[in-house]
Amino acid sequence: MHKGWIWLMAAWGIALAATLGALFIGEVMGMTPCLLCWYQRIFMFPLALILGMAAFTEDRRGAVYALPLALAGVALAAYHSALIAGWVPQWWVPCGAGPSCSEQSLEILGGIQIPWLSLVAFLAIGNLLIVYLRKTRS
Repeated sequence: MHKGWIWLMAAWGIALAATLGALFIGEVMGMTPCLLCWYQRIFMFPLALILGMAAFTEDRRGAVYALPLALAGVALAAYHSALIAGWVPQWWVPCGAGPSCSEQSLEILGGIQIPWLSLVAFLAIGNLLIVYLRKTRS
């Protein structure tokens, strides 16, 4: 077992939890995601697969492939979080028909918005991957 395996497993665990959480919200609770939430899913769902395969095969390349997805997810989730916080002008809002990107109807744990959780998940995954890649540098 590699010295940095635990970092990769932690990143995979976060990606898996975020993916399962998004699927639960959409499929079980029946809430349709907004456009920005769909884009965040596009970055998160492959992370659960790539990091899972990388962790169980101890393949460093999986972390290399996953890092750009995590960083793109950070940028998108940060934009979505800024939009919800009201820091982005209304004419920058990308959503048209469908659920609003700037008015989230689902809050958990006393007011935490889903895009904020997405941002935290992407940041954690990105940081864990950076630590893993530094520890396994050859």
